[in-house]
Amino acid sequence: MYQHKQFALFIFVILSWVASFVGLAWYLIGADMPLMVFAAILVLVGFLFHGLTIKVDDSQISWGFGPGVFGDKLQLVDIIEAKAVENSFRHGIGLRITHDGWVYTVSGFSAVQLTLKDGSQYRLGTNDQDGLLAALAGKISEPVAEPEPTPV
Repeated sequence: MYQHKQFALFIFVILSWVASFVGLAWYLIGADMPLMVFAAILVLVGFLFHGLTIKVDDSQISWGFGPGVFGDKLQLVDIIEAKAVENSFRHGIGLRITHDGWVYTVSGFSAVQLTLKDGSQYRLGTNDQDGLLAALAGKISEPVAEPEPTPV
């Protein structure tokens, strides 16, 4: 079984920067309700998106942010291709749908793209492309070539 967690360094930097302003406001104007609610939202976002964990076992691949939320799982028999790719700035961080399919990432540009039998794609951001590809090697089904039509 393969399991790897990538921590969200970029998200930590942004949240720390915003939290410094919240701390300054807290010091200057005191703890009022809107400021405490905003601080609680920052803590919640930090907890929910502190990393992305990817797991591969004998029958499925699963992933989730932080404590396992906003993720998904796929049966390995439904995957026909897994390849290393590089995300660009337009893919962003977090989860979103792009022209490349669903993108799940927390930091960096390295990812593994999974292509399913129905043609849909998922990009899973990881700083361990080689380890994830090795865990998937031999477990995914190869695409079946369609027979050539015979001329009449």
